[in-house]
Amino acid sequence: MKKILLSLIVVCAFGLQDANAQAQKYINFGGLGTGLYFGMEFPVAAPITLGFQASTDYNFNNFYVAGKGNYYFDELFPLPAEWDFYAGLNLGWRVDNSDNDDGGFGVGGQVGGRWFWSDRWGINAEFGWGRGALGGVGVTVKM
Repeated sequence: MKKILLSLIVVCAFGLQDANAQAQKYINFGGLGTGLYFGMEFPVAAPITLGFQASTDYNFNNFYVAGKGNYYFDELFPLPAEWDFYAGLNLGWRVDNSDNDDGGFGVGGQVGGRWFWSDRWGINAEFGWGRGALGGVGVTVKM
C-alpha cells in the first residue's frame, strides 16, 4: 500500500506539471500533527486554485487523498506581496488500515496562509477538517 501511494503521488506530480507547464503552480509538503502531506495547486482564475493533497500518518496506517479548491483573499485584504491567505473546500477519501476502520468518502474545508521568504520558497500553515485536506505546517515551492 505504501508503494502504491508513493507511486500515485509521483505520477500525479509529474503528469500534472507537464499538463499545466505555463501556469503558476504551488507544491506544498510538510508535517501534520500526526503525519505527512504532499499537495499541488494550479490557478484556474486570478483568486482561485484547484489541486490535490495526499497525506498519511507516520505509521502509514491511514491514507487521505483529496481534491481541493481554494479562494485567495490577497486582493481583498491589504497584505504584503509575500503573504497569502486562503480558504476552501475539499472532497476526499480516507483509507483506514487500523482496527477501527474509519475510512470512506467525505467533504471538508481548509483555512490557511503562506509567507514567502524568497521569490520561490515559503512557509505554509493550514487548518483543515473532513476526510481529505487535514492541514499542517510545511514548505511551499512556487513552480
